[in-house]
Amino acid sequence: MSEQLSGTLATISPPLPLLEGLTAEFYAFCKAGELRFQKCSDCAAWRHVPRLRCGGCNSTSWRWERSSGQGVIYSLTTVYRALHPGLDPKTPFICAVVEMSEGVRVVSEILVEPGQVPEIGTRVAVVFDAVTQEVTLPKFRMTGRQ
Repeated sequence: MSEQLSGTLATISPPLPLLEGLTAEFYAFCKAGELRFQKCSDCAAWRHVPRLRCGGCNSTSWRWERSSGQGVIYSLTTVYRALHPGLDPKTPFICAVVEMSEGVRVVSEILVEPGQVPEIGTRVAVVFDAVTQEVTLPKFRMTGRQ
């Protein structure tokens, strides 16, 4: 979608994550081609979205651990009408909650080939999409049925 501004044609960009704090660390790993989540050093619980304290034991001791990158679709929807004009050119697209093998859940796009129909329980693997020079997003491709 484009918008006319002061006689020039401007393209509206899709929203991107703010690269600050723990979020910046998460996306720096993505830019390096690694999906990493926090893991509590005390109770070994994995967590995502990144935060300072463990939700299980309240510990502040944690480290970034590399994910297998494998998961299954826990929930999904097809977006036909984007809520942000920057996403209009992508419609329709599939947005899903992916349950990773580590147990955390990630909201992301499922990239499909023509004829592929993702379903709840479909196995997926992470791929990385460098959407700008600064931001690389984790997305997923189908790898088979559960």
